[in-house]
Amino acid sequence: MARLLLAGASAAILLAVTGANAQTTAPATLQAPAASDQPAADQGVTDQGSGSDDQAASDEEKQAPIPFEGGQLTITQPEQDGEKVLAYDGKQLASNYDVFFDKLVKIGDVNVALVDVGDGGNQCGPAKVIVWKPKDGEIQTTVVEQDECGAPPAAVSDSAIYFVPYLLPGDSKPALQWSPTTGLTTSGELTYTPEPGTDWKDVDPSKYDNIVDAFHNEAVYKAAEALLGKGMPDMATSLLVGGGTEKTASGAFYASGCVPHDCGGNDGFMAVDPVKHKVYFARRGDNGEPDAWPDVKSWPDDIKKVLDEAQGSGN
Repeated sequence: MARLLLAGASAAILLAVTGANAQTTAPATLQAPAASDQPAADQGVTDQGSGSDDQAASDEEKQAPIPFEGGQLTITQPEQDGEKVLAYDGKQLASNYDVFFDKLVKIGDVNVALVDVGDGGNQCGPAKVIVWKPKDGEIQTTVVEQDECGAPPAAVSDSAIYFVPYLLPGDSKPALQWSPTTGLTTSGELTYTPEPGTDWKDVDPSKYDNIVDAFHNEAVYKAAEALLGKGMPDMATSLLVGGGTEKTASGAFYASGCVPHDCGGNDGFMAVDPVKHKVYFARRGDNGEPDAWPDVKSWPDDIKKVLDEAQGSGN
């Protein structure tokens, strides 16, 4: 499994990183580790579980109000096909097309509600809205959204909530933490690193849910880095919306994909030849002809053919 390198972070965030498989699953499918400390019943807070069951229900089904700090958290949809609204005793806290209760946890002596709020859509996770009420204070919210594709998965400890970012090849991102006393702060910097010592002989496309997983292999990663340089995260992003791989007659494997929310406008293609120790990349935007690494004129005929077929499909 690919590793994460951490600079300047506490031991607690190391535990959070251990609990999150941050480089093998696309952002929308990452699973947050279970909360280490759910609120006790005598605090008037009950664990409501994940919003996944609600998502499976019909769009018209309302999520039940949740008692919280002497009031109620509610999710309603004032207009048919309109945005859902998260509110506390009628005061709007957040709104978007997808709003779902995640869980209720306890950080120190403060009860905290975690709510997923997002646009919905292909391969993009929601932002995380943190709701809490300071002693003798008004209801408060903090929104955690590291990029346009939602918040990192959350790992809950007794004293803080840690947000461990999903990393693409070539990426470095801050790991965040939140507590009622310090708010949202940076714990350290995480950097994508392939599995050390893995070579071309270790490449096994049958284990890849997405061709981006091939970057976990150190030999593939280094070959891609030599071609793409600082453009490697953008290239990997253009492959995120995609499935498994296919093989050419010569034994190379390949897949096409696209950027979340921009299929047809920002599409990618990647092929790996583990026998010849070669990788091939192409990206096509709205202007037609793709950019290719290396130059497509040098590509083997069978890989060039499947690239043409992938572009013809329009992703």
